[in-house]
Amino acid sequence: MKGMDHGKEYQRLNQLAWNERTKLHLQSEFYDVKGFLSGRSSLREIELAELSVKGKSLLHLQCHFGLDTLSWAREGAASVAGLDLSDEAITSARQLAEQAAIDAEFVCGDLYQAPALLQRQFDLVYVSYGALVWLPDLHRWAETVSACLKPGGELYLAEFHPLQALFDGYDYFHTGKADVELEGSYTENAQEAQHTTVCWSHSLADVISALLANGLQLRAFREYDFSPYDCFEGLQEDTPGRFRLYHQGKAIPLVYSLRAVKEG
Repeated sequence: MKGMDHGKEYQRLNQLAWNERTKLHLQSEFYDVKGFLSGRSSLREIELAELSVKGKSLLHLQCHFGLDTLSWAREGAASVAGLDLSDEAITSARQLAEQAAIDAEFVCGDLYQAPALLQRQFDLVYVSYGALVWLPDLHRWAETVSACLKPGGELYLAEFHPLQALFDGYDYFHTGKADVELEGSYTENAQEAQHTTVCWSHSLADVISALLANGLQLRAFREYDFSPYDCFEGLQEDTPGRFRLYHQGKAIPLVYSLRAVKEG
């Protein structure tokens, strides 16, 4: 079903879907919660190589149940906070923080309400892997990011490349219409459990233009021909931890990252 209007209904459907996905994801090998609690990091090579958090306050938007948020605390962030639409995920994040003995704040709510919910600004805003497709309006997203950053603060985004979605039959360019589908999740234990989800397509130009329009200056942009996650059909693990997709024998871009700084 295409063309769902923006509004509270998309939130309800996605919240329900992510509440159910959280239950499955907590038990999955994909997320490896036991490994995290034993001391392993959930962070991957791209973000670890590009982002230093030591001594900085960090806000993780769309944090799911908080593994990356808590892993950044282990990397030396002065403080960490996470926000997510799913109340099931936030409850689990708080439990994991307690189990791991990590000081963290987790808040449940609409991303666009983050400034009002958190009531403070941060040195860093972190967003990663599969986050932006759940948002209908990237201008409001960038406005929210800017409002959550201190002057001179930085957004770090590591995200799946929108070209990959084109190979799965989705639009590359934003049409203003939502894709409403009944689908399973991406973890190895979740394919039989299907939930209705609502997503929107956004091009690279949409992302960058939204940031520039809201006082965020681009400082770095990179593209990668691999995914650190085995989460799409047809991926090949050519080297350990790097999964590639080929079109006519050529590897397509699967991830991009960017850094953008709020004007002081």
